[in-house]
Amino acid sequence: MAWTDDKIKQLKKLWSKGKSTVEIAKELGISKNAVVGKVHRLELKNRPSPIKKKEGIARTPTAKKKQNMTLMDLRINSCRWPIGDPKEPHFHFCGADTALGKPYCPAHCKIAYTSLKELATQNAKAAESAQDSSAAEPQLTEKTDSTP
Repeated sequence: MAWTDDKIKQLKKLWSKGKSTVEIAKELGISKNAVVGKVHRLELKNRPSPIKKKEGIARTPTAKKKQNMTLMDLRINSCRWPIGDPKEPHFHFCGADTALGKPYCPAHCKIAYTSLKELATQNAKAAESAQDSSAAEPQLTEKTDSTP
């Protein structure tokens, strides 16, 4: 298919009006792929994909994280990581979107699914940090006065 100057002008005009590649192809009497290729070669301004836009709208409600989710608030894809003491009134679950096939969000999966070797390494690093910080900080003692 040969692109004439008239077809290129018409393509640019229809593209700037926001016509879809299918609509442009029908109007020019060519294939959709020919339109896509020419738009790419002409480096015309990109437009948001209608497919991605629809997917984004569908995901918006599930992407929000609700604070203080109780057991009754959890959805099928809510992180079930407990936060706090179940005996306390502020006990809740994380509630963020879960990692695929897991009951926890990606952040809590890193904690829950840690090998013993990784856990030992993390504990050793934490112990070193605690020793380093306690050695660097002077020990403060509180002086109590028994007089009223």
